[in-house]
Amino acid sequence: MASSSPTLTIGVVGFGHLGQYLVDRLLKDGPSLGLTLGFVWNRNSDKLKGLVSPELVLDDLSSFCDVIVEVCHPQIVIEYGVRFLSKSHFMVGSPSALSDADLNQNLRQASEQHGRTLYVPSGALWGGQDIQRLNDSGTLKALFIRMSKHPSCFRLKGDIPADLKEGRRVLFRGSVAELCPLAPNNVNTMAAAAVAAGMLGFTGVQGEIVSDTELQDHHVVEVEVTGSDGFSVRTVRRNPAKLGAVTGKATYQSFWSSLLICKGHGGRVYLC
Repeated sequence: MASSSPTLTIGVVGFGHLGQYLVDRLLKDGPSLGLTLGFVWNRNSDKLKGLVSPELVLDDLSSFCDVIVEVCHPQIVIEYGVRFLSKSHFMVGSPSALSDADLNQNLRQASEQHGRTLYVPSGALWGGQDIQRLNDSGTLKALFIRMSKHPSCFRLKGDIPADLKEGRRVLFRGSVAELCPLAPNNVNTMAAAAVAAGMLGFTGVQGEIVSDTELQDHHVVEVEVTGSDGFSVRTVRRNPAKLGAVTGKATYQSFWSSLLICKGHGGRVYLC
């Protein structure tokens, strides 16, 4: 059944596995849901040839749509995020970029100034809305997230060891603010949690990444939430994933579900 709502144009920035998935869904299912693919941009435009209609290929990031979706790299958020928000709602698929306090503040100010929404998709985070409600009620006391993956699934920087061997090894444990620059492509789930837990923020939310060679076909995300008066919740999410995959399979559908929500919620940050 066709949507009675106005049609929204969607620009997709990035054409990796997730970007390709979103483009395919927009072309197949978008029209019946009131969504139209406006453009596709990729750092290497040759990758788009034969896969995206030439009229949809964007050569430079100077055009705008109703909603722009970034699914490539935190650097795009750094370089273009404020500009995107001047004209469009912006779904940031690399929220690890928001661990930079200045950038975070600049994006929030741009969102408020232009009446655009900065959307942060939940991704592999289970219970994000519940964490946000606990935070908004003033009763969130602590939040810890552990992400365990096969070593081939990590894209690491800084001082985290790259020569990962057999067995299980804790690579880093500390604040999400410290962790995001070290593993920007792997901890977007933690970044989404830090956005939901605004009282704690990136500095207050604690994270741990674990290399485990036994995880041959899935990632594991464990979330421990502590509230007031002894309240606590612990969840364990097993996300099917191929060896070497940064993003688990279930996260693709999660991103699509988040995109369906991006229809404008005013000048603010919205976890979707």
